[in-house]
Order: sequence, then structure tokens, then C-alpha cells
Amino acid sequence: MIAQQPQTYSRFRSAAKAGEFLITAEVMPPKGSDPTHMIKMAEGLKNRVHAVNVTDGSRAVVRMSSLAASTILLQRGIEPICQVACRDRNGIGLQADLMGAHALGIQNILALTGDPVKAGDHPHCKSVFELESVRLLKLIDKLNRGIDANDKPLPDRATNLFVGAAVDPQLKSWSGLQRRFEKKLEAGAQFFQSQLICDFDKLDKFMSQVAVGCNKPVLAGIFLLKSAKNAQFINRCVPGVDIPEYIIERLAKAKDPLREGVAIAAEQVKMARSLCDGVHMMAVRREDLIPEILDLADVAPVNSAPALSV
Repeated sequence: MIAQQPQTYSRFRSAAKAGEFLITAEVMPPKGSDPTHMIKMAEGLKNRVHAVNVTDGSRAVVRMSSLAASTILLQRGIEPICQVACRDRNGIGLQADLMGAHALGIQNILALTGDPVKAGDHPHCKSVFELESVRLLKLIDKLNRGIDANDKPLPDRATNLFVGAAVDPQLKSWSGLQRRFEKKLEAGAQFFQSQLICDFDKLDKFMSQVAVGCNKPVLAGIFLLKSAKNAQFINRCVPGVDIPEYIIERLAKAKDPLREGVAIAAEQVKMARSLCDGVHMMAVRREDLIPEILDLADVAPVNSAPALSV
């Protein structure tokens, strides 16, 4: 007898639908076969975040697949948001992974175009980019309606994926930002997670002029800066990011730059809380500090939820 698809409770989807202030955090899959560190970091986030993002070849650096890593977390009662990028798979591969994710009990997907191969550690590899994020959102909408990319029925049941998209409120082209955001809304995005935010005036403008009335939660990206050198590296290597000089100077003058970075992140969470619908925490390999940042920002633990099954 064929097993029925797992019935799972999604704390993230339920909280989004209820209009709660959403908290997510990002972990990276291992660069190898041992997920111990990833699991440890993710387990420290239980009851502090609604869901944990699992990156998919971020910065074009090879790591364990986001689908496999998300499944590992799900098996440990940690709700994942599985990031899916278009760089490495064609339409057949993307559909296969999305159907597989649903069958494994993974409900949340973040649809991304993906970083260019030249930015990573395998610059000789070929990119695919048959789709980009908007077309991927449209594809997921089709799968949720029970049809494939060719508009043919799925005989073995539709998916039921809760799909989100990335947004960058600090984009220089305001018209481009608005146009891209509207396209993602039309394509079926149910939530948005932003890139690293430093300019909260631009976030305020985005929320009041672009995202206003969309009725979809927007989560501000909050990044833990560990030192002035770390901030300068991000400015140099991450496209579209411009960490202001006063923050870099603050880190440089601090006796303990990491502690100063924690304080800065907490201040930013407080600012975001008054402007948007949630925060997306990024603290590369120091995810253990995220609960402390949330405590400093007076963000209470999230409501407990029934265990996820897979």
C-alpha cells in the first residue's frame, strides 16, 4: 500500500495568515556530508523563529542541497523554508524537486533566481537560468493548481506549497523595484523576505509606497556584522549592499566588535518592527547569537506548535 502524504502543521503559514510579527532565520547547509553544525544552529532557534531558511547554493558556493538539508531539519521538528534557485536546474529538475519537497512534508519555498556562477567557488560550471524568480513563482502556482509547466494535469495530486520571494527595498531603481515587486505578487508570492537592510528610511518608503495594501507580509533582512572587516567584505563582495560608514566606524572602535554587532542587529530589529511585518535574521555560522539579539530587541519567543511530522 502506498503511504499517504504526510499531514503537517505549518507554524509559519499559520502565523502569516494570522498577521503575526514573523521571525525567520537563515542557516547554510554543510559544505560536505555532515550536517551536525547546521542542526546545532537550527535547534538553537526552536521557539524563537517561525521557520528556518535553508539556502540553495548561496553566492554560488557548493553545499549540500537545500532539499536534503530541509528534510533533515524537518525530521528534527524544525520547520524549514526551502530556498529554490533557478541557476542550477532546468524546468524538469525544478518541478521534480518541488513535487518531492511537498511529498516530504516541506511546505515553505522561497523562489529565487540565484547568484551568478562566477561569484562562487566553481566559476567554470555552466549556468542554466531557464527560469528566473517570477517564472518560478508562476510554475509553483501551476503545480499548486494541479498542472505542470505544459498545462498538463498532475495525475498524482497537486502540491500545496506556501511560496515567497526576495525583495530589495534599497534598490537604486525605484520604478524597477516597484515593477518587480508587482510582478512577484501577480505570480503568486505569499510572503517576501528582504535583502540585508541598512537604510531604514528606504524600507519605510517601500512599505508606505510600494508594499502598502498588498496584504502579504514583508520581512526585513537583519544581518549580524561581526567586525568592521566583515562589513567591508560584504560591501565589496555582495552586490547591492551598502553598509554605511558610521556602522563600520562603530564596529572598528568597539572593544568587542562581535558584541557591538549584536547590539546593532538588535537596534535594527526594533526599527524594523515599527515598519514592516517581520524580520529575517542572518548570522552566518553564529546563528546561536540570534536568540540573544531577539531578547535585546524585546522580541518574545514564538508560540509553541505541534511537532512536525515527515
